[in-house]
Formats: sequence, C-alpha cells, structure tokens
Amino acid sequence: MAEREITVTTPEGELPTFLFHPDDDRPHPVVLYLMDAPGIRPALREMAARLAAAGYYVMLPYLYYRGGPYQELGVSDEDAHRRKELMASITPTNIVSDAEALLAAAAGDPAAGDGPVGVVGFCMSGGMAISVARAMPDRVAAAASIHGAWLVRDGEDSPHLGLDSVAAEIHLAWCDPDPTAPPETRDTVVAALEEAGITYTLDVETEAQHGFAPPGPRHHHEASERHWDRVLDLLDRKL
Repeated sequence: MAEREITVTTPEGELPTFLFHPDDDRPHPVVLYLMDAPGIRPALREMAARLAAAGYYVMLPYLYYRGGPYQELGVSDEDAHRRKELMASITPTNIVSDAEALLAAAAGDPAAGDGPVGVVGFCMSGGMAISVARAMPDRVAAAASIHGAWLVRDGEDSPHLGLDSVAAEIHLAWCDPDPTAPPETRDTVVAALEEAGITYTLDVETEAQHGFAPPGPRHHHEASERHWDRVLDLLDRKL
C-alpha cells in the first residue's frame, strides 16, 4: 500500500492531502474521502487505507486548511471551540473548488484513473459529498453521506437543493435520532432525491449514534460494517 502526503493548491490556499492507493503500476479510480468534524487522525487514515486496499486511489484532504496549517485536534474545551470555528470555514460552495483542485492534482498522478470518481463524506462532510456530485455531474458517479449533518440548511447552496444536475448514485446512512440531522430533514432530502429522479439507497440506523463509522468512542461495529458494504458496492458498480 502506498501512502504519502501532497499539498494541493486551491483558490484559497494550500490544502494538505493524504493519498492512499495500491502499490502497483495500474491507475485506480479516484475517491475523495472527506473528513468528519474531529478532523484527520489515525482512525480516519485507517479507513482511507482500508478503502484503498479495495482498489481505489483515495484522497483524504485536510479541509480545515483555511484556518491554518494541519493539526490533529484533541478533546479539550479549547480544541472543541477551535473545531467549531474551523467547521464554519467549510461550505457547500467552497468544497466544490477544493474538489476541483484535488481532481486536477490527481490528473497528474499515473496511479490515479481518469474516469468517473466517487465522493464519500462523514458528519459535516456528508452533505458536502452531495454538493460535489451536484456541481460535477460529468465526473462524480457515486456519492455517499455517512451520518451526514446539516444536509438541509439555510442558503441557496444547501445540499438538498438543485439536485436535477446530479448524475451520481447516492447512498445515505442516517442515524435516528441525530440532532444534526432530524427526521424531518431526512424526509426533505428523500423528497428532493425522488423529485430529481436520483437512484439512491438509505439506511436508517436506530441502534448507532452519530459518528458510528470511524473507530472511536461512538463506533458501532454492525452499523459501520454495513456502511462499508454499501459504500464498496456503490463504488465497485459505478467506478
């Protein structure tokens, strides 16, 4: 397995990005793997490596780069306050320019395929994955939102709006209850997907908490393995 770090230049700065892909001489389909609110840490790197081992070129960008250089955030009150500030720096609009820059960087790497791509988001980036699919229908063939937060929000760039342009198949893993994604917003998102004629799958997890997918205090093995099955099936079929 090849693992390395690169710096991707975006319209707003320098984006540290961790790459994972099989260590062979073949190009592999690109998957943008968008971090959750706690940020990039060993648990998320392990997940990116697991996905890469299935045959993908996985790009794990440090989305908090607008707020300063790469750092691993802890669990102190100070870190929690800092994390909240950093989360506000990522929007359904500026994630698109990040994705464009990431794919441009991948285009220069012989290990990365030039065909359809996937986008997987967790927590705060679940809706961002859909936003990227909406903005880049010519490239994104698969998108997944895993315990996604704030998929319905104020503003014209809310992830649930304007889905007619989406060409990707979408998977949603939704916790119930989840204060960041209450049931009424799930109904709104599903209605928008169906109105746009998008092929989608939806798992509603009633035993797992928000944040169940990565290793950590909220990890739920059964729900996490279910998300792996869904995501790998989606990517294998569409990429």
